[in-house]
Amino acid sequence: MGVTEDKIREFEELRDNLLTMGGEKAVQKQHDRGKLTARERVDLLFDKGTFQEVQLFVKHRSALFGMDKKEIKADGVVTGFGKVNGRTVFVASQDFTSSGGSLGEMHAKKICKVMDMAMDAKKPFIALNDSGGARIQEGVPSLEGYGGIFYRNTIGSGYIPQIAVMMGPTAGGAVYSPALTDFVFMVKETSHMYITGPDVIKAVIGEEVSHEDLGGAIAHATKSGVCHVATESDEDCLNKVRDLLSYLPDSCHSPLPVKECTDSPDRECPELDTIVPDRAARGYDMKKIIMSVADNNEMFESHELWARSVTVAFIRIMGKPVGVIANNPKFSAGVLDYKASDKAARFIRFCDAFNIPLLTFADVPGYMPGTEQEWAGIITHGAKLLHAYSEATVPKITVDVRKDYGGAYIGMCSKSLGADYVMAWPTAQIAVMGAEGACNIIYRKEISGAEDPEAKRKELVAAYEKKFNNPYFVAELGIVDEIIAPRETRKRIVALLETFKDKVEVRHPKKHNNIPL
Repeated sequence: MGVTEDKIREFEELRDNLLTMGGEKAVQKQHDRGKLTARERVDLLFDKGTFQEVQLFVKHRSALFGMDKKEIKADGVVTGFGKVNGRTVFVASQDFTSSGGSLGEMHAKKICKVMDMAMDAKKPFIALNDSGGARIQEGVPSLEGYGGIFYRNTIGSGYIPQIAVMMGPTAGGAVYSPALTDFVFMVKETSHMYITGPDVIKAVIGEEVSHEDLGGAIAHATKSGVCHVATESDEDCLNKVRDLLSYLPDSCHSPLPVKECTDSPDRECPELDTIVPDRAARGYDMKKIIMSVADNNEMFESHELWARSVTVAFIRIMGKPVGVIANNPKFSAGVLDYKASDKAARFIRFCDAFNIPLLTFADVPGYMPGTEQEWAGIITHGAKLLHAYSEATVPKITVDVRKDYGGAYIGMCSKSLGADYVMAWPTAQIAVMGAEGACNIIYRKEISGAEDPEAKRKELVAAYEKKFNNPYFVAELGIVDEIIAPRETRKRIVALLETFKDKVEVRHPKKHNNIPL
């Protein structure tokens, strides 16, 4: 018994030493920066008492460049699994207090191990990133470690949900793992992402920029679109991650999570009857429509601050997740530009990969014109949106709210792109273009030759609007399946999702599509 007790005591001492992370001073320094430690983050993310750590005793090889004199507890990363809202999730949480969370050979192998476990178990994987980058002392093996992570990010894509949470610095090649995941969260002021830092930029091209302006949460949430959700603190960030996970299935082969619904399938939305302004040129906030039809008016928005003319979000309808794509006339009239097209296409493909039905609200005047858009590749980017909708085999429901013009009408999940059911409000205007533009082209000679060109133009525009800029003409052609009162929108969506819940769409067998990247 004495020998066993000694062994247990030795084990407990070794374990407790590793659990202290980088030591009291390093932990205090982390707190002084307004950041939690790797283990504190894990404790916040997981349901209390459910986290099971994996490979705590792994350590770096000691023969490399004097590394035998260096102690890096748990090799700078906490890995394992536990329950989030009662469901199993895997995690790798980098420990900045231990050698700056630098990624070396064994550090990477720990991450790869838990990623493999996540895929084998068909469960989500979350990376909590807080690292100074590759461990220079270990040389190329550290770079090989990044490659192994990138490979697993790619193999796991569309198979299990992957979320990258930026809670400190991430630079150089390390940024590509987050970019390969499904969602990137960042914490304002304390998290940064960039290929080359401010010092290198200044030395090479003479440009001066701060860490925050170059790669902070707001920069990536508003300019690059790398950041899907910008948060206020570590605590706020992890709470939002928990919220997002509640909408996602465990894997592409798992059923959608169902939350007990306290809302009614028969609830009408009378506020929607008056939400569209009388004048077509006036904007309104599409998010009000989305929240009105959602269970308990709740939604989780992705990319809220980027490409704001399109809104993408998760909602629940009768407790089940639905992905929403909607033009938002509050920003740039709801126009489709190259950024908005990318934003919507990426979201659509995620939802389709994980069998989340798609609900589209269309109010789009067209594609954004101009040389900036053309030279930025709006043709290719717009094609991504067409490809994503056409490729998707989940239930697809479209609601035409107001303007739905030209090629953008097709792009917002029209019947011709495979929408299962298209509804229109009486305010819908589905046409090649607006009445004034159309009449200026069709009746150009008639208007210019009239005694009073302006009066003639108004007369023709009014006649065109009466005949074409309404939902009844397209409903006659079967392009719109139903015209509904706005207040009935939720009730009809509930019924349609129930109707199409077992939808199966057979496609030609092939290896994969070639989306226009």
